[in-house]
Amino acid sequence: MNIQLNGEKKVFDKPLSLSGLLARLSLPKERVVVELNYEILPKDQLAETLLKEGDVVEIVQFVGGGARKKMVRQAHHSGALVIVESPAKCKTIHKYLGPGFEVAASMGHLVDLPKSKMGIDIEHDFKPQYIVVRDKKKMLKELKAKAKNKSEIYLACDPDREGEAISWHLKNELGEGKKVTRVVFNEITKEAVTKAFEHPTEINMDLVDAQQARRVLDRLVGYSLSPLLWQKVGKGLSAGRVQSVALRLIVDREREIQAFKPEEYWTIEAELKKEKGEYPSFTAKLEKIGEEKADLKKQEEAAGILKKIESAAFVVKDLKKQNKKRNPSAPFTTSKLQQSAYNALRFPAAKTMRIAQSLYEGVDIGSEGSVGLITYMRTDSVRISDGAMTEVREFISKTYGKDYLPAKPNVYKSKKQAQEAHEAIRATSVLRRPQDIERYLAPDQFKLYSLIWEQHVSSQMTPAIVEQVTVDITADICIFRSTGSRIEFPGFLAVSGRTTEDADKILPPLAVAEALQLVKIEPNQHFTKPPGRFTDASLVKALEEQGIGRPSTYAPIIQTLTSRDYIRREGGALLPTELGMLITDLLVKSFSKLLEFDFTATMEEDLDRIEEGKAQWVEVVRNFYGHFSGEVNVAKDQMQTVKREAEPTDELCDKCGKPMVIKWGRHGRFMSCSGWPDCKNAKSLPTGVACPQCGNGQLVRRRARSGKGRSFYGCSQYPECTFIANRLPSETSKNEAKDGADGSDE
Repeated sequence: MNIQLNGEKKVFDKPLSLSGLLARLSLPKERVVVELNYEILPKDQLAETLLKEGDVVEIVQFVGGGARKKMVRQAHHSGALVIVESPAKCKTIHKYLGPGFEVAASMGHLVDLPKSKMGIDIEHDFKPQYIVVRDKKKMLKELKAKAKNKSEIYLACDPDREGEAISWHLKNELGEGKKVTRVVFNEITKEAVTKAFEHPTEINMDLVDAQQARRVLDRLVGYSLSPLLWQKVGKGLSAGRVQSVALRLIVDREREIQAFKPEEYWTIEAELKKEKGEYPSFTAKLEKIGEEKADLKKQEEAAGILKKIESAAFVVKDLKKQNKKRNPSAPFTTSKLQQSAYNALRFPAAKTMRIAQSLYEGVDIGSEGSVGLITYMRTDSVRISDGAMTEVREFISKTYGKDYLPAKPNVYKSKKQAQEAHEAIRATSVLRRPQDIERYLAPDQFKLYSLIWEQHVSSQMTPAIVEQVTVDITADICIFRSTGSRIEFPGFLAVSGRTTEDADKILPPLAVAEALQLVKIEPNQHFTKPPGRFTDASLVKALEEQGIGRPSTYAPIIQTLTSRDYIRREGGALLPTELGMLITDLLVKSFSKLLEFDFTATMEEDLDRIEEGKAQWVEVVRNFYGHFSGEVNVAKDQMQTVKREAEPTDELCDKCGKPMVIKWGRHGRFMSCSGWPDCKNAKSLPTGVACPQCGNGQLVRRRARSGKGRSFYGCSQYPECTFIANRLPSETSKNEAKDGADGSDE
């Protein structure tokens, strides 16, 4: 029987009562307090309470003058205030710490740079001019009231640069005359939280400086470029240091797609079957013509091959079998989680992080109460702690058998800049199987937790063994090839249940020189395809490979570009808008270095060096700003002013009768009256597609009144016609259209 005793795993060979456990530990019941599954038990129930598999037991012993032995809840902690970022953590952490602590949430940043101005004193070493955030003043006042009578303050913000900076600001606001320490944990479990509070640390100023440098750099770029875009393109536009480079990736890919010229090619496939036996047919593809690789460019070439082999016998020439290992992959980093969640579940990056945050902060799972189910979700490390490694190896051995457990733990290599103090994203306990706690989770929480749990477990299992069969078949001078595969040993694939390959990949038993029956043979026309548009998954992968941004920035980058209407979603693809392409072109021309992928990656490396204590943040910022400020000054004079360029149209203003012109604004091109500002009539550009509902108006692209969410297409005759659709009718089926009057598809 396995139980958790004071945070450590203990194994007993037979059932035991709580009084029996105390006897084994030589502890008199009069001198202890016993918690069973986080509930204090009366002493008269100790004898009759039998322990069960998985029970969590805490025994607190009174020593000396009544103090408790080696527990976080000691007398000198009775007046302590613990501050976390999110209220969702408060309940979970307070349960672990007990009544001697008050746990409160800061709700993120209480102190930040002002929104109304740049807030950077460039002349005095780029000193940030921090202020208390306007709508957080009440929260700060409440925290000061809570801290007033507390002797100690523990800052338990997230274990990353941003969390360290928030802790630093909190210390400056609340810490005068008090003992203020930092506690860091990568998972919100009793063991991790207790250990963190037993070993509090000081605030890491290298982490704070790295975060300050990022904020200052982003502020210098954003508050320099945005006014420039207001002046040159349209009011309300903005640009960011990292987001602009990510946008360039998307724009470059779109230009590559637009410039792509498809080329025709042909393939020939033969459907074959054994002459004897009830085996299913299989497909073989033309691989070689003589000794040359088949490369058919025209239909005539394919027809010539068909004529040449129309009466030829199909005979097995060569048969190769080999077993190949398919190795498991590492537990999730942030980017890999976002990629897998998109590919498997179609979750956008922002949704993935939102759900992961809820799993990290704690979910109420019945008798256990609120428990953090996964480790911290912003990480680029693939490391697993020793305790978690021991637990998962024991679980694999007991659940799947020793054949599925490697002799030594699988060790994965992190990227060069990974923060090894962090862990990979994993389940806080593999004993909480997804199916066992599904009833406590929302459907999307269950899907994401299952993905993380399976990756965690499978990463420490043996490889799958796959038998691969390759058969070459002759027909005259042509060689056709077919491949098949079959899983000999599932290994790590057993976790997800993928223990067999698809039936169409399994070949019938064949032998060299065996004649085969031709069922049919077909030529197929193809055209080469351009590279695919970015999705959330492929963009995150590209950002990581290019070294652009870090785990905490991938989802906000996509969200920011979408909200600014620089990109839009079509299906799963991310497309640049006209406005996004214009902004990119203007910035690349005037700020070529800032928009370089390598330069942005180098800046990220500089931030890592600051975090490691190998560089001073002021020097990094000064080196950047010297070149950047010069480019800003040149751009003010030389950047194209497109807002003044009006494109004439044949349409007349329906309010004053003057000609309508096409201009640029914060959401791209639009139609405006040439009599502006006397006449302020403006409307969206028509698409040229007639409204399928009323037939009188044209479809125009719009956004929700809030300016948030995806764009949609509505009738120009609104409100008389309320037709809206997610895509133009030529791009989608009619059933995607819907009636509505609010102009939103959210």
